[in-house]
Amino acid sequence: MTLNRRSILGAAAGLALSLAALPALAQDVLRVGSYPANPPWENRNADGVFEGFEVDIVNEIARRIGRTAEIEGYDFRALFVATASGRVDIVISSLTITDERLESQSFTQSYIEGAMGIGVREGSEIQSLEDLRDRRIGTIATSFPEAYMNERAEEIGFASNSSYDSTSNMLTDLMAGRIDAVVNDVVGLRYAFQQMTGLTVSHEIVTGERFAMMMPKDSPLLESVNDAISAMKEDGTMAAIYERWLGTPPAEGSLTVTPLPIPTPGNY
Repeated sequence: MTLNRRSILGAAAGLALSLAALPALAQDVLRVGSYPANPPWENRNADGVFEGFEVDIVNEIARRIGRTAEIEGYDFRALFVATASGRVDIVISSLTITDERLESQSFTQSYIEGAMGIGVREGSEIQSLEDLRDRRIGTIATSFPEAYMNERAEEIGFASNSSYDSTSNMLTDLMAGRIDAVVNDVVGLRYAFQQMTGLTVSHEIVTGERFAMMMPKDSPLLESVNDAISAMKEDGTMAAIYERWLGTPPAEGSLTVTPLPIPTPGNY
C-alpha cells in the first residue's frame, strides 16, 4: 500500500495537533504531594485512595481553579524536596508555617490553628513537658514538633530525641517501650490512639502554630489557590469539611472561617 502526499501531510498535521495538546492536558493536573499516613488530615485507605481533611480541601481547590488533583505519597522530609524541585505543585500534610520555611517555600493562608500533644503508654507518669526530663522521646523528622523540642532540649532536659520517618514506626517504638513519649500533632495522635490500645495523650501543648499548604517558592498558582481557600471559607465549604473530619463545627472567628492574605515572614 502506498501513501500519497496529501495523506502524509494530513497524518503529520494530526500528530502535530496531538502533541500540541499535551502541555494543555498537563496543565489540567494539580500535582499534590502528601505524607500518606497522617489521619485525619490525609491518609491512603485500604483501596490506595487518599482521603482526609486536607484531601477534601485540595480536591475542592483543584476543582475551583479548573484542575484535577493527582496525589502522590512521600516520606515527610521528602515533601520539602518535592516542592523545592518543582516535582509537585502543592503539598498537604498538616504543615506549620514558619519564617525559616518561608525562605525557601511559599505557603497558602492557614486554615487550622494546631497544637501538639505528648503521647505516652497508659499509666505513664509523664503528664507535662517538665516530666520529660531524662526521658527518651520521639518526633517526626523535619517536623515542627521535632524543631520545637530540639530548640528547648537544654530547658526540658530530655535524654534523647529519636527522629522518625513515619508515625507508625514512632508509635510502634512507643508501644514497645523503646522510647518513653512522643511529641506530635495532637489531633493526629488522638485519632491514631482510637485505633491503638494502650496509648494516650497525657498533655496538650498550645503553640499557636498554623497549618497551611506548601508550594514552590513564588509559585504562579499561589494567588489563585489562596483565593480559592478564601472563597471556601466565605461560602461555608471549609466549615463543612472541618465538621466532617473533626466532628464539630469550627469556632466562630477561627482561622478555618476567616479569609487571610498569603503569608509573609512574620505575618501569618
